[in-house]
Amino acid sequence: MMTQGFTLWFTGLSGSGKTTLSREMEGVLLERGMKVELLDGDVVRTNLSKGLGFSKGDRDTNILRIGFVCNLLTRNDVVAIAAAISPYEEIRQKNRQLIGRYVEVYCKCPLDILEERDVKGLYKKARLGEIKNFTGVSDPYEEPSNPEVIVETDKETVEQCVAKITRTLELLGYIPVIGNGAEYSAEEEEEIKRRLKALGYI
Repeated sequence: MMTQGFTLWFTGLSGSGKTTLSREMEGVLLERGMKVELLDGDVVRTNLSKGLGFSKGDRDTNILRIGFVCNLLTRNDVVAIAAAISPYEEIRQKNRQLIGRYVEVYCKCPLDILEERDVKGLYKKARLGEIKNFTGVSDPYEEPSNPEVIVETDKETVEQCVAKITRTLELLGYIPVIGNGAEYSAEEEEEIKRRLKALGYI
């Protein structure tokens, strides 16, 4: 069965789980026979957006570039997975409008927990003023207004997050259903359906 492309866009603060979940979802989608390209924010900055800084204008340009590539992939029946902080709602909405088949996943995690984790030591450096324009500390992060999926990465396991994202994509008809859906509890299923209903999908 020929499947259409779409973009799976992960947004959230640094350390909220975007890269981990995007890699897990890449595996899930490949197992289902999809063509997948993963665009990680850090990797994109090294290649596609080399030379851009962290001013609002440069951040917007970076996210719009990722959106442009995702749109090209989506049009050619590839699943584009983007994992980037993408802090500004206006720019995320521009990408949504450009791409069309766009599923936003908000990796939600309280700032104090992210600062406790601080795997890369970035929050500490930002608090000490060693990193300027750091999202969540000295730069704003605007929460998504209408994400298809919200995963609370301080409360949900990686497996639970992946199951929620996967089931959402199944219900949207973007990926083939495998098995009988037994890995989702009735409560989880209802939560996902409520979210999609509220957004006007079902």
